[in-house]
Amino acid sequence: MRLLKRGISCLTITGYIGILLFGIFSHTFSYRTGSHPGMYYIVWDMFCGWSAYSIRTHIIGEGISGKYYELAPGPWGDYQPYGELGRRHYDTTGDAWVRMAMNTLDKTDHEPILRILCIEEAWCKKYNLPDAVWDRRYEEQKDFQNYYRLRKVITPEGIVAQSYVPWLTRQRTLQVSDNPRLLSDMNRGRSFFATTVGQQVSSPGFQHDPDVPVHLSSPVGN
Repeated sequence: MRLLKRGISCLTITGYIGILLFGIFSHTFSYRTGSHPGMYYIVWDMFCGWSAYSIRTHIIGEGISGKYYELAPGPWGDYQPYGELGRRHYDTTGDAWVRMAMNTLDKTDHEPILRILCIEEAWCKKYNLPDAVWDRRYEEQKDFQNYYRLRKVITPEGIVAQSYVPWLTRQRTLQVSDNPRLLSDMNRGRSFFATTVGQQVSSPGFQHDPDVPVHLSSPVGN
């Protein structure tokens, strides 16, 4: 009986340490960090992706007549995987925006489309508070401010012609670029080694003006 208890204890300790070591390995080398929901418990996440702003996505088609069409959600209704938010609002990187827009265009009758615009809307999450809660917490009146930024321009054939950084990234870049002290500290304190294995060490300074669209390169096969 004592041998059985010792064996169970050794297996438990070995398994626990092994899982922790695998989590460190997975996080360091970016290996299958999102392959399964269970990875959340062993990878160092710490809610680092949470933002103080609510983000919504608008996918709009511009016709040759100058009329604009809402392409997501489609006329058949919206897909809401969790709660009341539509599927497009969860795709903050825009990986599925092209497919969403083209799916609506392929299955509807419409005038010829000149281009497809993907627009990001952002506002501070504190404005989501109900009026009763706001009045008890803040003395000032609720002054709701939302911000819009063009994220992608897509051709009628479904090709991304232009891509812009998110609104929050744009604001962060402006804050740093407008502060000479922060620029100096950033360049002086840049580490020689990458903090994560496989991370590319970029040269000092800003590599891209956030107001200039990022034009995608030609396909690898060309």
